[in-house]
Amino acid sequence: MSDYFGKETPKLGFGMMRLPKINDKTDIEQVKKMVDMFMDAGFTYFDTAFVYGTSEADTKKTLVDRYPRGAYTLATKLNANMMAPDEKAAKQQFFTSLERTGAGYFDYYLLHAIMDKTYDLYNNYGIWEFLNEQHEKGLIKHLGFSYHSGPDLLDKVLTEHPETEFVQLQINYADWENPSVTARENYETARRHNVSVVIMEPVKGGKLADPPEEVKKLFKEYNPDASYASWAIRFAASLDGVITVLSGMSDIEQMADNLSYMKDFKPLNSDEQEIIRKAQRILGNSSAIPCTACRYCVPGCPKRIPIPEIFTAANLQLGNGQIDDAIESYKKAVSDGRRASDCIACRQCERACPQQLKIVDYLGKCAKMLEK
Repeated sequence: MSDYFGKETPKLGFGMMRLPKINDKTDIEQVKKMVDMFMDAGFTYFDTAFVYGTSEADTKKTLVDRYPRGAYTLATKLNANMMAPDEKAAKQQFFTSLERTGAGYFDYYLLHAIMDKTYDLYNNYGIWEFLNEQHEKGLIKHLGFSYHSGPDLLDKVLTEHPETEFVQLQINYADWENPSVTARENYETARRHNVSVVIMEPVKGGKLADPPEEVKKLFKEYNPDASYASWAIRFAASLDGVITVLSGMSDIEQMADNLSYMKDFKPLNSDEQEIIRKAQRILGNSSAIPCTACRYCVPGCPKRIPIPEIFTAANLQLGNGQIDDAIESYKKAVSDGRRASDCIACRQCERACPQQLKIVDYLGKCAKMLEK
């Protein structure tokens, strides 16, 4: 199926956020191999952002410096809420991203993480008008935004900004009917406005690569050779109007797995769709913390609590019933002494969270459950 822009786009995108590390620095040589594998398989879409640490610079080293500009499409984002104390700093992000990536222009450019508490900021800073100017200059080919709120605000944004060509949404089979994510309603709202969709978090920050045992059994009984992640990514890629599905691949093995079933992508058949519905019903009763491990909550925490790692440990118990494993994982997460119970409820983490999670409450729950 052709996308909104009139050309075929491969359905797998390379999310350059969770790149492999060596001693807390990006493993550039491994990323180069991953980029080569991705390009050799015919895929072209790369996604980064101003706030993704060294990701834009890493993209230059591993992609931009090594391939002709017309061989790939590059997306990045401007975030007016993080690392932008004023309008001038927010707009400067665009030019800094051009310099960091060396790309010359951006195929896809996004206002980053629009939600109730940030939408007015983008309007007040004149970001839409600023980016429309860059679009007219040819420095942006397609303008859109990533989104983390409900369908009412999404409808408002798309109505007030008809220049929007695409929207990046969090969609996965586990959150399809999740009232805090509203994946289905957001997707339907975008399509109602005839706006194409880029999908993020199809594997829910890696959670759906290791789903609960009951879900694993469903998938293995139907196709014992298919990875659990493949079900999640193919679910997202099977939706109409989707430009591409971003996967934050962290090593060569993950890249190889994704390419194995996406190079010759086949949408879910009717039997597979029914299996996904069964998995959704199972997951609908889950009490797991819906954290995607984006780590936006960590830098501003005055106690430097490793929030995503704590939630990952808790979910071993909440999502899979692995109580002993959860406790051991929690001990490793807090081995440097920064525990869930150290939270002082300043709620800085909640202001940064794109999922709008009640992180303070969840940390209290983790402390009671795991600090035995």
